[in-house]
Amino acid sequence: MTQLTQRIFVTVGTTKFDELIETVLSSEVLEVLSSKGYYEIILQIGRTLFVPDCTPRCGFVNIEYFNLSADIINYVQNADLIISHAGAGSILDALECRKNLIVVANENLMDNHQLELAEQLYEDKHLYYCTCKTLLNTIQAMTFTQLKPFVNKRSRHIAKFIDQIMGFSS
Repeated sequence: MTQLTQRIFVTVGTTKFDELIETVLSSEVLEVLSSKGYYEIILQIGRTLFVPDCTPRCGFVNIEYFNLSADIINYVQNADLIISHAGAGSILDALECRKNLIVVANENLMDNHQLELAEQLYEDKHLYYCTCKTLLNTIQAMTFTQLKPFVNKRSRHIAKFIDQIMGFSS
């Protein structure tokens, strides 16, 4: 059975990354995503007061958002493409679920060590990596058949360790 609606899940984690949400919802990005067969987008927008425009447009039949959820993994599992901030947990969730992944660096964060993980996984051909400024070009050029599956049963432990080092959890 052919899937009629390819779904995108965008996540910013618990951070505020309005620029990513605004970039994904731009007409140029939505049109290119639609041309690649995506027609539904769910946005997890984090801790922000920003309210995205969820009017269906540019070939998208459904655009919706929420701030935070305790069940993020369900959204990851039900998506065909993940567009994520550079948080270790978000990256590893998507890779462990064997989802196509584009990681978008938040250039407004100073001394963002999470980028090192995303850059390494990009070099290892597990995901695409870009900034908001280069997201459109990345989507235009993406060919997920060239990426390698990521297999690591210890990645949850790695993510927790990275978050502890960064001071994000105890």
